[in-house]
Amino acid sequence: MSLHMSHEAPVSEPFSLPSTLPYLLPDYAQIRFEHFAPAIEQGMKDELAEIEAIVAQQAPPSVENTLVAFERSGETLSRVLNVVYNQLSSDASDELEELDETYAPRLSAHHDEIYMNKALYNRFVALQERIESGCEPADHESRWLLKNLLKDFSRAGIALHDEAQQELRDINARLTELESIFGRKLLAGANEASIFVTDQSELHGLSPDAIEAAATAAATRGRAGEYLIELQLPTQQSVLSALVRRDVRERIFHASTQRGLAGHNDTRLEILETVRLRARAAEILGYEHHSAYIADDSTARTTAAVNDILLSLAPAAVRNAQQEARVLETALRQDLNDDTATLQPWDWAYYSEKVRREQFQLDDALLRPYLELDRVVHHGVFKAAQDLYGISFVERPELSGYHTDVRVFEVFNEDGSGLGLFLADFYTRESKRGGAWMNNLVDQARLTGYKAVVVNNLNIPKPPQGQPTLLTWDEVITLFHEFGHALHGLFSDVFYPSHSGTEVARDFVEFPSQVNEMWAWDPTILESYAVHYATGEPMPAEWIETLNASRQFNEGFATTEYLAAAILDQAWHQLTVADVPATPEDVLTFEHDALQRAGIALDVVPPRYRSTYFNHIFGGGYSAGYYSYIWSEVLDADTVEWFTDNGGLKRDNGDAFRYQLLARGGAQDSLDVYAQFRGRPQRIEPLLHRRGLTA
Repeated sequence: MSLHMSHEAPVSEPFSLPSTLPYLLPDYAQIRFEHFAPAIEQGMKDELAEIEAIVAQQAPPSVENTLVAFERSGETLSRVLNVVYNQLSSDASDELEELDETYAPRLSAHHDEIYMNKALYNRFVALQERIESGCEPADHESRWLLKNLLKDFSRAGIALHDEAQQELRDINARLTELESIFGRKLLAGANEASIFVTDQSELHGLSPDAIEAAATAAATRGRAGEYLIELQLPTQQSVLSALVRRDVRERIFHASTQRGLAGHNDTRLEILETVRLRARAAEILGYEHHSAYIADDSTARTTAAVNDILLSLAPAAVRNAQQEARVLETALRQDLNDDTATLQPWDWAYYSEKVRREQFQLDDALLRPYLELDRVVHHGVFKAAQDLYGISFVERPELSGYHTDVRVFEVFNEDGSGLGLFLADFYTRESKRGGAWMNNLVDQARLTGYKAVVVNNLNIPKPPQGQPTLLTWDEVITLFHEFGHALHGLFSDVFYPSHSGTEVARDFVEFPSQVNEMWAWDPTILESYAVHYATGEPMPAEWIETLNASRQFNEGFATTEYLAAAILDQAWHQLTVADVPATPEDVLTFEHDALQRAGIALDVVPPRYRSTYFNHIFGGGYSAGYYSYIWSEVLDADTVEWFTDNGGLKRDNGDAFRYQLLARGGAQDSLDVYAQFRGRPQRIEPLLHRRGLTA
């Protein structure tokens, strides 16, 4: 962890007031670990006092004295928690994880104390009655916020009797503990399972810069002279596409899939208790299961709708994956000169890359020298945003992030007005969880006058000092994807903080980020960023054509591994309490049976995440919600069709998407916003065509 870790008494309290830095960027030069606990304590105390002041008012409830006052409450607590939670995912430490474990149940109890406050709830009910009767004026955003607040109180158990409320409080507190424990074990387990290699010949196939990065990673762990393959979050590890030695690929694959299955980082007990408690909480609240509880607050509305899209896509995806497997197995047998050899899951990425190279004369090894990180960021990600939306970026090296790797950019509108800050944290490290994500440090809201400060995190291996950071094509797509989330936050133009940016229905949140991936493929943008890092030569035009021609290559695998994980998520969360497996040994059996029932159990295509390292659903905020990616992709594919039909990369198109959709945040029903932007509801046909799932 890069924050100061001294244990002296705090000299000052950096969270008691908004930061004085541009856009209220947290003052990381002043923040110390020992500031966190006092700030959390004070933040909880202040928020409860603010809530009590709302309840104690004698005046009739109004938008100003009730709704606005509620939205202003808890600012100190939000200020410190935004920093803490970002740090936990991006640059954790033992001390920070202990702090999280201590405060997670207390923060859960704090939330319940607010949302089970019947006097506060009654005041909101009275406000709604006054608005509906015409006694209190309210704009659309205020009405939408009030409607959802009342639903939040209901979903929190406001109508339950005292005994049931107490049980729910206890469950919520324990669930937050379990999620913290799962996340901590997953990070520790990934670090523990990382592969050390002593003989460089075992890395045959990796590029020289990737080998150097592995050597640097080993040295940072105190094992100079060795090579470290750090595990990424998904089942399939990116190095598997390049490593020639089959035994090394197998070793890495097993290390990946065995995470959380043994030892002190075994996550199975936490999984079973989490599933059981979520099922019980749903039961208390009157839902069939946890998945029904989640769907009720999403655009899907019902688990039937979720099951329908997942199970309807599965047969075609599996069929395509099986066809791809036959091609890859042929390549494997030719390679090994063995007509009986069987394709294994650790072979897929390697032979997929080999077949792609033969079919399209293109692979990551050829592409990487043309995909240098800084060039992709400035002439790709930023350029697309400049061309579409007229915004510009200026790096602010004098502003400190939470780690020395973090870069801070100020973002400007075309008229020169400041839009917010973008923090880029691209490199992997031992203290960072796997994957890629976006966090908010400051939420935009006209009520507060605040503008957005957003963070993008990736896990790109860091090269030795002075060497270029060369990307795989998948990493380029991830850069564009995560920046789509950042734009959603930066472009937010809402009144209430609760509606800011990505505060939308969970199965809608991935949509803008998926749309932003399209610009990675755009010929104009690709030509701008795809330049050889050493020679300055542009990527050959025929390669760009080939990249676009190969977009459906391996799509059967990609769709199947995703659907398997999404179906697995639903299987766990459509259980009743009585149906939850009894012992840790039952976890893998449950997985196998769930995938078999769905017709998507392919040994050669395992789920993108197995239960024991499925952080989205057991350590993050996507329980019963991993289907969101494919649900959002329906909107994404339909929107890409709209951009294409309207001329693509044009300011008029960018302005329409920005102001009619991205700026709206959660201030309106998400699907209504989409239909207004598109001129009609979404259609699934563009997605089916994109993924090769049409008949």
